[in-house]
Amino acid sequence: METRSLLAARRLVSRSLLQMAIGLFTALWVVVPGPPAVTVRAGSRCLAATADEESLRALFGSENRVIHTSERVAAVTFNAAWNDAGLDRVLGELARRHTPATFFLTGDFADRYPQVVKRIAAAGHGLGNHSYSHPYFNDLTAAGGRREVWAADRSLRAAGAGEALTPFFRFPYSETSPAQVRVVNGLGFADVEFTTDTNGWKGTEGGMTVDRAVARALDALRPGAILQMHVGAPEGGTEVIDAQALPQILDAITARGYRVIDLRALLTPPSTRDRPADEGVALRAGPAHLPGEFTNAPHRQPHVAGRQFGCGPDVAHERGNCPLASHQLALAGLHEYWRDPSPSPTATSSRSSRVT
Repeated sequence: METRSLLAARRLVSRSLLQMAIGLFTALWVVVPGPPAVTVRAGSRCLAATADEESLRALFGSENRVIHTSERVAAVTFNAAWNDAGLDRVLGELARRHTPATFFLTGDFADRYPQVVKRIAAAGHGLGNHSYSHPYFNDLTAAGGRREVWAADRSLRAAGAGEALTPFFRFPYSETSPAQVRVVNGLGFADVEFTTDTNGWKGTEGGMTVDRAVARALDALRPGAILQMHVGAPEGGTEVIDAQALPQILDAITARGYRVIDLRALLTPPSTRDRPADEGVALRAGPAHLPGEFTNAPHRQPHVAGRQFGCGPDVAHERGNCPLASHQLALAGLHEYWRDPSPSPTATSSRSSRVT
């Protein structure tokens, strides 16, 4: 009898300890903060204060290397993963011409240059996600790719991206694949690549000059072209050919009867575009298949049945309802409930000779 009583007492103590442990774990889980929610101020001058659900969905399933439009418009974008050597000149030229641009930053860059993130946002430009450590995504598992996107998103928010943050992602080295695009889309991001890169990032050591960078941009100029440039120089350099070439590129775009539009116009239905420069432009992004590039991305958004937009199995949230279900989505709300307990990734490749 004493043995049975002792065993029963031990079981009771064990159950009590287990219940206490579960309670403590639950309490800690509740108070662990997710990515900071960012609210959109009413009357913001940012074009993309809201994102139309269908407009964003239309960008899924594709690399989006060109904006499908018959209008003579183009978009200007910049990547940042190295340093900010050319930033002052780039922002100055954009401001002088009242020209919008989208900047795709790595999370590592945002961690090292939070003041740059704030300056770009304050200037009214859009901010995109360029992964955290700039790896080759085809070397990663799907989980590894998700960690790169999540970590970069956290870093951009922590650096002060605020409402300038867009649901645009650009693959490092433009190394895309249908599977990786699906992973990114499953997180609520649209992959936005480019029609051409000026190759200014190669510098004079790589055989590039300002004139050659300008020529590459203008050779690719056509309705809906998306130009890619860089704000920094690799390996601690200070020569930024793209910053030097930007004035000539923008002047030539204008001289040829084109105008630069904000990529965030893709996120709003035509009826809500409030900037005169974007009025009347029928915009739809999609793949522009280039020699040697991934060409089997579908041209239309695949049907998504049985779930609310943005709430696929790749999106982790702890609420009973999807935060993306409303028709008008605050851009910050795209990630409001995301939570990823994985640590920030580290650099997985030292290969830096290719375009970023």
